[in-house]
Amino acid sequence: MEFLAGLVDTALGTAVDVLPIAVILVVFQVAVLRRRVPNLGRILSGFAAVLLGLTLFLIGLEQALFPIGETMARQLAAPEAAAAGTAQVDWRDYMLVYAFAAAIGFATTIAEPPLIAVALKAEEASGGLIGSWGLRIAVAVGVAVGVSLGAFRIVTGTPLSWYIIAAYVVVIAQTFRSSRSIVPLAYDSGGVTTSTVTVPVVAALGLGLAANVPGRNPLVDGFGLIAFASVFPIMSVLGYSMATSWLNRLRRARRSREEAT
Repeated sequence: MEFLAGLVDTALGTAVDVLPIAVILVVFQVAVLRRRVPNLGRILSGFAAVLLGLTLFLIGLEQALFPIGETMARQLAAPEAAAAGTAQVDWRDYMLVYAFAAAIGFATTIAEPPLIAVALKAEEASGGLIGSWGLRIAVAVGVAVGVSLGAFRIVTGTPLSWYIIAAYVVVIAQTFRSSRSIVPLAYDSGGVTTSTVTVPVVAALGLGLAANVPGRNPLVDGFGLIAFASVFPIMSVLGYSMATSWLNRLRRARRSREEAT
């Protein structure tokens, strides 16, 4: 009964959140365009599917994804926290936490539906020059590095601004050195990583880790991992493009020397 009551409450809350969007679309269609809503039956059934999907997704977050991230962070950090006590935290004691953060960042990004959609469209628009799997792996590596570095920041308690400013300085430098055709895709890749799968697990990981590291405040230190998961994929995609271009130049130069001889 408790689960059903929670399901109903979540469904009602989702309906209240989504209803303004539907009202705006209908009012614009009828009052501004002065046309009937086409395929009303399909739209209503689709709207019902959206409500059901969002409701089940939110229930899944509360019942599974958030608890998993918090539990793993607590279990990984607890032995080190107990050993540290009131002493100063040694970042080297949390190597397993950094490894887990990188693994969870990579795995959730590979499974991210928006990234899959963007990668497929990029492969289609480029005529196969940009491979969907290559792009997904490059983005996932960036998220893995970013989340792991974000976990390191939580353990050490260093200011978030240092990392974000330095990361964007690198991104700006890479932007001027990269091909114009890859820059928009790289920036979009940073946005699509912070979506339905990655955000809940990474946010729960940060909060759980900050709650179990001595001297850390979950409100101050627990948030910020999503920022790392946004900027580092841009760096990894631009770096992947620059490395690919450099390797292609080397191959062409080698081929030219072979033809000359």
